[in-house]
Amino acid sequence: MEAWTSVLNFFEGKPYQVFQAPFDVRLPVKSKKNKDIDFVIQPDLCVICDESKLDEASSIGTPDLVVEILSTGNNRKELKVKYKIYEESGVKEYWVIHPNEQTLQIYTLKEGHYHPSRLFVSGDVVHSSCIAGFSLNLEEIFEG
Repeated sequence: MEAWTSVLNFFEGKPYQVFQAPFDVRLPVKSKKNKDIDFVIQPDLCVICDESKLDEASSIGTPDLVVEILSTGNNRKELKVKYKIYEESGVKEYWVIHPNEQTLQIYTLKEGHYHPSRLFVSGDVVHSSCIAGFSLNLEEIFEG
């Protein structure tokens, strides 16, 4: 994940935790007890701002930002199944990167539902609405 070095560097020394797959994110609906976990997912990259969501095993609770990178064969899972899980769980931003097409779509949670951005392409610089100061130059990502 050489292309992600600039992303990881941004978060260094900041009060956020960044995790790359494989890293389990447990999404409970009723409570944080393991018996009440509804979904366990492994996003390609996730950012967690609230350290109380971390325990000795992984994360229990909703990340603030999730990035998924599409690959041949997993598009349905990413675009339909995980989309619904992230939306229902309250992930503030869900970024979907399509490396073959060199595009990025950002879904931002507003009033419980995702609202899509325009389709971003290589050369665009995108900004997070939930992580202050975080931006990503897509040309750097797609070159890597």
